[in-house]
Amino acid sequence: MLRIGMLTSGGDCQALNATMRGVVKGLYNLCDKVEIYGFLEGYKGLMYGNYKKLKSEDFSGILTVGGTILGTSRQPFKMMGVPTDDGLEKVPAMKETYKKLKLDCLVVLGGNGSQKTANLLSEEGLNVIGLPKTIDNDIWGTDMTFGFQSAVDIATNAIDCIHTTAASHNRVFVVEVMGHKVGWITLHAGIAAGADVILIPEIPYDIKNVYKAIENRNKAGKKFTILAVAEGAISKELADMPKKERKKKMEESPYASTAYEIADLITKKLGCDVRVAVPGHTQRGGSPVPYDRVISSRFGAKAAEMIVNKEFGKLVIMKNGEVTSMPLSESAGKLKYVDPDDEIVKSAKMLGISFGD
Repeated sequence: MLRIGMLTSGGDCQALNATMRGVVKGLYNLCDKVEIYGFLEGYKGLMYGNYKKLKSEDFSGILTVGGTILGTSRQPFKMMGVPTDDGLEKVPAMKETYKKLKLDCLVVLGGNGSQKTANLLSEEGLNVIGLPKTIDNDIWGTDMTFGFQSAVDIATNAIDCIHTTAASHNRVFVVEVMGHKVGWITLHAGIAAGADVILIPEIPYDIKNVYKAIENRNKAGKKFTILAVAEGAISKELADMPKKERKKKMEESPYASTAYEIADLITKKLGCDVRVAVPGHTQRGGSPVPYDRVISSRFGAKAAEMIVNKEFGKLVIMKNGEVTSMPLSESAGKLKYVDPDDEIVKSAKMLGISFGD
């Protein structure tokens, strides 16, 4: 009898259910007897022993369903050593729940922070397997995370829709795309939707170059401009500041976000009719696109195989189109950033897209 625990941690995304389904279907096909325990609301459920025993029918019909049937919550890794408000010691409590249920393995579906905690639990002696979830595609070591392509599709569609109204009114539109620390969604959606300017955290922008890109389009008779701006896009001026000074400057900003600041600066400098569009959390919602359904199923099947073979302490990853694995310890705590010299950035620039640098 295999006893498996599963949890979904951190921000939700479209293919969490599809991935859990892949794990469970894989296990049912590889093993005679399996018990699945789903922890509710992520690591919080593991801490407080809040779980439910799941049956095969619980995983039927969820391949196309977004969100997570287990619910999720954010439990920052840096706070794992800090007791909860009611005095609960988090890591010991999670270990106790694991042992009480006599689990053979804990499967963690989560992003960078969640996998850091998964690695911590692995180092504490639990059998853990991680699955790379995040719309940001920023987990180090894997070429792709599930949820990313679905978010890109939604962001792309948002920019596509903006195009027609921008062209009709000769407006400049600043579309704010999710991504505080990395710009993968903005980069891919910006290219896919034909944005004229793409601003991402990894390439600090000079606002003068943004003005120039808009003016060049106006001179060419193109009366509208689309800017795809990541939440974490940063100016060269801010990027050059010491971290504490930069943080203070950002906290004192009168603008809701960088996108609104850029829009205001463009209006004042060029006199353009500027609008801001924020797709926001729609980028996390809805059904997973076919690509995510496929890789989620593959990730889940690989995790099932690893459980049976007792390959614990690892993260399932995709490398060069192949689903494989790597030690959690080698990925935890690292982010996969967009390299400004990457071929995809160079290609975008060849197409005439400005990065404001």
